[in-house]
Amino acid sequence: MKAKGFALTMLLLVSVSSFAQKPEKRFGVELNGGLSLATTNMDGTSLKPGFGFEGILHFRFMPHLGVYAGWGWNRFGAKNSFAGNDGCFEETGYVAGLNFRHPVGNEEVAFYIRAGALYNHIETENGEGEIINDSKHGFGFQLAGGIDIDLGRNWSLTPGIKFNSLSRNTEYEGISRRLNYQYVSTRIGIVKRF
Repeated sequence: MKAKGFALTMLLLVSVSSFAQKPEKRFGVELNGGLSLATTNMDGTSLKPGFGFEGILHFRFMPHLGVYAGWGWNRFGAKNSFAGNDGCFEETGYVAGLNFRHPVGNEEVAFYIRAGALYNHIETENGEGEIINDSKHGFGFQLAGGIDIDLGRNWSLTPGIKFNSLSRNTEYEGISRRLNYQYVSTRIGIVKRF
């Protein structure tokens, strides 16, 4: 009985809050990209600065709270690694989480905070660009924050910073390795709301 009362109260709050706010689009599509810096070594390998991008879908279900889900890719090069000279490590996969967005002063600028789960894998490539190892998909997490600048006509610019963390066990040439793929990334994105 308590669960039904709680669900009914939450439904009522969501309904009332949707009438009390300025009409704003609930769905959005975001493309973002930028530079990345590794915060740890990859199994003893020092990583060069990298880059990556994401495609994200947004759905706002409360005035300041929504969910997001998408796909991303990030790449780091390495001069010397267990995979040889001039290899690289690529993280690809999926992200989903919560997005909190709140206006700062006027309605044209807002800050956002995101927390999400990753379901990604790490591919190791040799100097010729051939994939020589795949860690298989596993769970990690993402934290992000930044500002949302209204450009008009339901377009926004979203500069920000994100942190991704993914640890995977893999075997390379008969040796078990723990790949800790952690990085901070400065991103700039563009969002279209509809």
